Amino acid sequence: MSTTQTAPTGAPAAAHTHGNTHAHFPSWAVLLIACAAQFMVILDVSIVNVALPSMQHDLGLSTNGLQWVVNAYTLTFAGFLLFGGRAADLFGRKRVFLFGLTVFTLASVVGGFAQNEATIVAARAVQGIGGAVLAPATLSLLTTTYTEPHARARALGIWGSVVGAGGALGALAGGVLTDLLSWRWVLFVNGPIGLALFIGAVAVLLESKGQVRGVRSLDVPGTVTVTLGLTAIVYAIVSTDTYAWGSAHTLVPLIAGLALLGVFLLIEARSSQPLVPLGIFRLRALSAANGVAAFVGGGMFAYWFFLTLYLQQVHGYSPLEAGLAFLPSSVSIVIASQVSGKLVRKIGPRPLLVVGPLLTATGLAWLSRFSADGAYATDVLPATIVLSLGLGLTMVPMTVAATAGVEPRQAGLASGLLNTSRQVGGAVGLAVLATIANTHAGSLREAGQPAAEALTSGYGRGLLVSAGILVLAAVAGALLPGRTAARH
Repeated sequence: MSTTQTAPTGAPAAAHTHGNTHAHFPSWAVLLIACAAQFMVILDVSIVNVALPSMQHDLGLSTNGLQWVVNAYTLTFAGFLLFGGRAADLFGRKRVFLFGLTVFTLASVVGGFAQNEATIVAARAVQGIGGAVLAPATLSLLTTTYTEPHARARALGIWGSVVGAGGALGALAGGVLTDLLSWRWVLFVNGPIGLALFIGAVAVLLESKGQVRGVRSLDVPGTVTVTLGLTAIVYAIVSTDTYAWGSAHTLVPLIAGLALLGVFLLIEARSSQPLVPLGIFRLRALSAANGVAAFVGGGMFAYWFFLTLYLQQVHGYSPLEAGLAFLPSSVSIVIASQVSGKLVRKIGPRPLLVVGPLLTATGLAWLSRFSADGAYATDVLPATIVLSLGLGLTMVPMTVAATAGVEPRQAGLASGLLNTSRQVGGAVGLAVLATIANTHAGSLREAGQPAAEALTSGYGRGLLVSAGILVLAAVAGALLPGRTAARH
């Protein structure tokens, strides 16, 4: 693939158009840095999950503490994503990328050295903040570097492969590192990767001119209300691990979060320098793509969660064996992402955002029929390949649609919105589907069914509902405008 700036169909020389010098630099290097950084962030979600039992044994974590090793990252990552995306536009993409990378890397190393529950949970929370700044910056770097539609689609095809495969490969990497070294290396591994990325980013990336001219040009009220609102909502959702949905512990932060988001919308409507100009939602492609992202996150986060538990709790897989079981899924996502990158240039994103989610829904429904004594080769493998192909067909056109027609000065905002939709959708979906699965499994156990069969039936029920959520993603995809949206 030729994507250097000197190529006539690649990214233009002045990729960062606001206040940069016009020095030529290889656009493939930007692609490499952006994909590696995104992979590190995505990988970190699933790589830690595999190491949780070893982490609990070593640090003597309580059940609540173990949950918050995951939830602390989810909470801050989702809460700060929107501001993290807008920060790249406001303060300069290179500067924000380096800041997010530094915070994420240092927090990872601190977490690897943790000796108690408080340290590991705090490190994971700071990791989430770094990831929330870093993740949207990677996408905005690509969309402002690759401005020609065909070159952008190729680049996003590679980026989509990384996003889609990162979750599955994280399980494999986590299993290898935990089994061969220690759970600490699932965090330490980010140290050398982050250092190499920092050196590469300093050398390759050009700075975009930030839009901030002083404190007065910052939308401080909007920033505070949206960050607190998203954080409160996600806190309420992840707390359902411990508290019932109807409890005050869940309802109070949920209502407070929704109220804060309402205040945020009022602030943005009246602000002369809004954090999120509400007019951006008039872009039909962006709004529909964010709907797809929310539903895809809502269904797929639960898939990785349920299948990991099924393989380890029902079939007794080791962390390494469970990770290897996800490898065909990762390969399928990469292949389908490359195919969709080519197809989206020919037919536009809308057909793919209908077919991809429906194919994923088919695979999830198929997988939901697995049994406690079923074999991996027949009960799991074919269904995961089908749903992974569907996910791979979805990721690239979803990103293309979300960034089509967006001005370069709002590229970070569009990236932040897409990441926020997927992450918050995933948090809500996982919490709801885990409740459905646990309730169903619990009722079966009370009726006298063996634990393995009850768990399997519960996971199957959750996966079947996940399939329904992916059908809603296809409906959202059908609301996209025609293929002309992919050309702008």
